[in-house]
Amino acid sequence: MSGGIERPLRFVRTGSTEHVWFGCNFWSRAGGPFMWRSYDEEVVRAELLTMREAGLDVTRSFLFWPHAMPEPGCLDQAVMDRFEEFLDLHTELGMLTIPTFLVGHMSGENWDPSWRGDRDLYTDTWMVAQQSSYLSQVAARFGSHPAIVGWLVSNEMPIYGGPTARADVTAWAQLMVTAIRAGDQDKPVSIGDGAWGQEVTGEDNGFSVRDLAAMTQFVGPHVYPMGDDIVRQHLRAAFVCELAAVAQLPVVLEEFGVSSDFASDDHAAQYYRQVLHTTLLAGATGWLAWNNTDFDNLPEQDPYRHHPFELHFGLTRADGSPKPQLYEIAAFRQLVDRLDLPQCKRWPTQVALIVPAYLDGPEHWTFEERERTDITKALEQAYVACREAGLGPAFVREPEQVPADARLVIVPSVKALTVPTWHHLAQRATDGQTVYVSYGLGDSPVQRGPWWTDLESIFGVRHTLRYGMVEPVLDDVVEVRFRVDFGGISAGNTLRFTAVGSPGGRSILPVEAIDAEIIAFDQHDRPVLTRRRHGGGQAVLCTLPLEYFAARTPRVNPEDTWRLYDALADEAGVERPARVNDPRVLVDGLSHRDGREFAWLINASDEVIDLEAYGVNRLSPYEVAVVQLPGGLVAPGEASAADHLQTHRMTPKGETL
Repeated sequence: MSGGIERPLRFVRTGSTEHVWFGCNFWSRAGGPFMWRSYDEEVVRAELLTMREAGLDVTRSFLFWPHAMPEPGCLDQAVMDRFEEFLDLHTELGMLTIPTFLVGHMSGENWDPSWRGDRDLYTDTWMVAQQSSYLSQVAARFGSHPAIVGWLVSNEMPIYGGPTARADVTAWAQLMVTAIRAGDQDKPVSIGDGAWGQEVTGEDNGFSVRDLAAMTQFVGPHVYPMGDDIVRQHLRAAFVCELAAVAQLPVVLEEFGVSSDFASDDHAAQYYRQVLHTTLLAGATGWLAWNNTDFDNLPEQDPYRHHPFELHFGLTRADGSPKPQLYEIAAFRQLVDRLDLPQCKRWPTQVALIVPAYLDGPEHWTFEERERTDITKALEQAYVACREAGLGPAFVREPEQVPADARLVIVPSVKALTVPTWHHLAQRATDGQTVYVSYGLGDSPVQRGPWWTDLESIFGVRHTLRYGMVEPVLDDVVEVRFRVDFGGISAGNTLRFTAVGSPGGRSILPVEAIDAEIIAFDQHDRPVLTRRRHGGGQAVLCTLPLEYFAARTPRVNPEDTWRLYDALADEAGVERPARVNDPRVLVDGLSHRDGREFAWLINASDEVIDLEAYGVNRLSPYEVAVVQLPGGLVAPGEASAADHLQTHRMTPKGETL
């Protein structure tokens, strides 16, 4: 590829060692959260050995706060001794662990020390001092233990402590990290908050991914999506990893998984397979599944008594037998070890996906929370469409400048960008890039109009809006008819989009061309795609919120937005190191420092796909094939002989071939 935006792979480090973590969140079936009071070394040894034999050599362990610190300022020495035995077992078995302190929240229930009362966890100085004392004492005792590879302050603190002011959360987090550093100066630390800050979710709970990055060494998303589209469902964790990279830290998928009560064994395995591979391609370098075991033997114990689905998130059943998802993560580890991941980098990209500043803008911008949610939904659907078009985009957050190596800039279903960004996009088009912007008001009725500027000079059109009103889309299906050739779409072709949403969201931007070419109309002859040339580049306007429509439509993917993105990429001259012209097959790759190139072909559908690409002739439902490309990056037809390839396939049965 001749240039492109770098998409980093960042690794957690201790000294000069770069870590790739494969593991699980660990509670023993001998007690669950109460394991430190019913510690059974024989059971724990067997559980750890099962994980180790599958290639999972890192656990995320938990010190249950009510038991670890039964009185203010005092640790329970029996609990500490058992935890030391647990650490020693890790060393004996060649395993590592990341202890988590403030638990706190676990499996649907908040667990307070009996002495907390109603004291605020973030701002009550006495309560903060108790937390600091706890962390510093444990870190001082165990900080030099060879089994410990990192520390986590909490488990999902936004649930346990609740949302609060950003300044209070950041100050609290700084004090907690300082307490750990009093006992251990070296090992990496993170907060354990799930990366649920506004920069990722659009919801302000006080936990800023950017602010916390200043005092931590990795960011750890917790991802358990509930969805209505299988492609979005399988790509959600990857999308979150991309957004969490705003921290510019290593991304460790700190919690992910499925309850067997919510997914069959086959479908759980498919979910694991898709999530593991797509998050690697999204920059994750660590995976800690939730969790190691089922808890059918604890039906009377809280939290399982009242959250029965929490009984069955295990990689193994309560009798220790493996579930299919354990085979999936084991096979994934085999692949990543073969690749020697720390010696690899992600393929660069020539596609930039713009993240509006309003996602995590300050309160005085008066942007509503549901408008921020609109941003994340549109971005997610744009990410899906990019992946279906074989494009791995780089996320560029306003007000960052779009890198010069971008050839295509995508701004999906946007209500608002800041004025400097509009001017910057115009300059990027003048500099030779293709800038695509689609209109979208979202669901809020507040200031229901485009927060845009320079529409005529950038796009060469004039809007014909009426104040406070929208131009509704009344058709259930919008037919977009092309009047000229555009990328791989020929004149006369039609794309179809299901129109859904709120009265404001289900609308079109009415325009008339001033200095623009009309590329496509809808069935009412309203312009849908227009283009204005700027020097060597172009600004393409879509007057329909295509990404918004798809984001609100169940079981919609792949839908025709991928075809538009594919055409935009062709128009922009985007180079794709590997390409399969089927939206059901997601394509991306890694480069090894020794020159080897590895391409991923991910079947994102429940269909058998026949293809002739890179030596792969067929992909079973949700199968993943990873191929080594001979002689570097090649076109599909140049790698048709399977004996020219080293191929790793993860099949629907969790096998590796």
